[in-house]
Amino acid sequence: MGINEKSQPKSSKYLIFQILFFAGTVLINFVLPRAAGRLGLPLYLDNVGTLLAAVLGGYLPGIVVGYLNNIINMQGNPGNAYYVVLSTMIAASGTYLGRKGYFDKFGKALLTIPVFAFIGGAFGSILTYLLYGFGMGEGISAPFARALLRSGKLNIFWAQMASDITIDLIDKGITVVLVFVIIKLIPDRLKPGLWLTGWRQAPMSQDALTNVRKNVTRSFSLRSKIITIISVIMVCVAVVTTIISYILFQNFAMKQYTYSCTSAAKLTANLIDPAKVDEYLTLGEAAPDYKAVENKMRSIKQGNNDIEYIYVYRFLEDGVEVVFDLDTPDVKGQDPGTVIELEEYLEPYKEDFLRGKYVEPLLDDTIYGRLLTVFEPVYDQNKNCVCYAAADIKVEDIRLSTLNYMTKVFSLFMGFYIFILSLCIWLVDYHLIYPIAAMTLSARKFAYDSEEAREISVDRLQHLDIATGDEIENLYESLSKTIAETVGYLEDVEAKGEEIAHMQNGLIYVLADMVESRDKNTGDHVRKTAAYVRLIMKKMREKGMYADILTDEYMEDVANSAPLHDVGKIMVSDVILNKPGRLTDEEFAAMKIHTTAGSKIIASAMSLVSDSGYLKEAKNLATYHHERWDGKGYPSGKAGEEIPLSARIMAVADVFDALVSKRSYKEPFTFEQSMNIIKEGAGTQFDPQIALLFVECGEEVKEITAAHESMLGQGMFNEKGE
Repeated sequence: MGINEKSQPKSSKYLIFQILFFAGTVLINFVLPRAAGRLGLPLYLDNVGTLLAAVLGGYLPGIVVGYLNNIINMQGNPGNAYYVVLSTMIAASGTYLGRKGYFDKFGKALLTIPVFAFIGGAFGSILTYLLYGFGMGEGISAPFARALLRSGKLNIFWAQMASDITIDLIDKGITVVLVFVIIKLIPDRLKPGLWLTGWRQAPMSQDALTNVRKNVTRSFSLRSKIITIISVIMVCVAVVTTIISYILFQNFAMKQYTYSCTSAAKLTANLIDPAKVDEYLTLGEAAPDYKAVENKMRSIKQGNNDIEYIYVYRFLEDGVEVVFDLDTPDVKGQDPGTVIELEEYLEPYKEDFLRGKYVEPLLDDTIYGRLLTVFEPVYDQNKNCVCYAAADIKVEDIRLSTLNYMTKVFSLFMGFYIFILSLCIWLVDYHLIYPIAAMTLSARKFAYDSEEAREISVDRLQHLDIATGDEIENLYESLSKTIAETVGYLEDVEAKGEEIAHMQNGLIYVLADMVESRDKNTGDHVRKTAAYVRLIMKKMREKGMYADILTDEYMEDVANSAPLHDVGKIMVSDVILNKPGRLTDEEFAAMKIHTTAGSKIIASAMSLVSDSGYLKEAKNLATYHHERWDGKGYPSGKAGEEIPLSARIMAVADVFDALVSKRSYKEPFTFEQSMNIIKEGAGTQFDPQIALLFVECGEEVKEITAAHESMLGQGMFNEKGE
């Protein structure tokens, strides 16, 4: 959706607006549940503000608002604090779904209802069970749960679960609809500003942020590592804290329950008149004050809900004799005077009981389950033990109490963990990940291919404006300075490279001129052939010929090395080069060696440099520019496309210039005659495509020829301009 971490205005007016908005979401969470309660609606409506803050503001604001919601509501009911984990989960889910665009359209927004209902209903129901058990109390879902239970189709657990999920589906449905309506009422121009950002640099675009989140690394990303470290630390702290809390609570619970049992047993013992014990055993409930004592024992039990059983026994050799034994909802008490068999767990202490000694609290399995039992002796005036008053607490109650406590610890921890994790991720993103990612993206997009591209790239890097105030900022400043200096050095190197290139081309022409000057009839041959070669390659690329070969680099290499095609003539005698007549067979054979001689000269030059560059094509030109398409040329007799492309191009340019130029052994042909000869040689002497292409661009060829002839002060055209 259009809600993202875009640039925001940095004015105090804007900040006040943002604070007011999030304060409004907290107020919504406060008002709506109370309004629903006053209207008698079976709804919670306590997460509307949380979800609104999460969708429009992001993870951190949503979780903070959810946290505040539970803190505010715990003022009326402290138990609400334990449900903070649900609020934070709803906030995190709302932000994720909002960023995926689920609140852009009403239909997609409705799809989020089951997600929030599952969190609030299913998780909430389980959390309630672990905290309080399913007592079918007076909560919003209680009436529906009782109705399901009365139907007989569900037990108490599933009745409560089904009730909670059903109510939550309705509640979260209304919540989502309200949030969607509010989002649509807010002007689109204000929505980007509600997303909580903490830029320590120039804000990144949404596309850049998407690239950051999709960034592929060789191993775990830095963000993942930090989240993992934070999670591991918090889990370790949670485990240690939980274990310590469990041990401490178990010890505390045992002491507390032991104290309760001991208190109940002592209070009961104080009720018993030792002198009347025999009367109680004989007359039972008919004894004058038996009922009064029994009622006081009931009051002691009612005053401590943890106590399961209270009774008074006299220990005998063959068992125990019941003096008092209160009824419970599950077990009917024994009648006074009844002798019952001594339970197995008491056998090790039988002698102590018979002697009237004090016995430490016992924790054992009995016929009534695992019990914590405290026996308090009742002594007469002669310090003889006449009976024992006892109180029992079920150990299951201790276990449930411990589970309840650990659930509270876990719930509070998970809510706190989600809050701390979101805060850490927010800080890490804006203070570490985004600044590093911005530098990385800027470096990857850095272009060195032109002065303008370099200036744009340096400007882009310098306008990141990273201001984290830490090592990241130092790294950014160092990187900006280094790249700016590198670009400066690069421009110097480029300028010097251009000078070297000019010098290199100049040296090539000097060398070519030195060779050419030995042949008094070649005129401006090397420059004209180089111009023809450049023209042919240009026209070939325009027509899409040899597109994979005719790159900019290749064309420059061929054009720059064209003047060296006759460098081998330095090895040919001046007599042969300047002979006014036709060469003999022996002289022509000597002339032909200029191709292989040129090849050797350039090969020697190539061996002296690590990067041969254009010399490779210079070698091809020098060696093969006298090869023929039909294979009747020299020095190798190559045919067709066996001949390098550069040499096939040079063959046309070289022969044409020889035709239109004056030689010691001939007069120049006219332009038209020369073009006809080139055309006739297509497919035999020349590559047919290249030859015909050259003929097609005759006007441009004529311009090149005329330009060079004018520079030499010689005219080659006849009176007709041909």
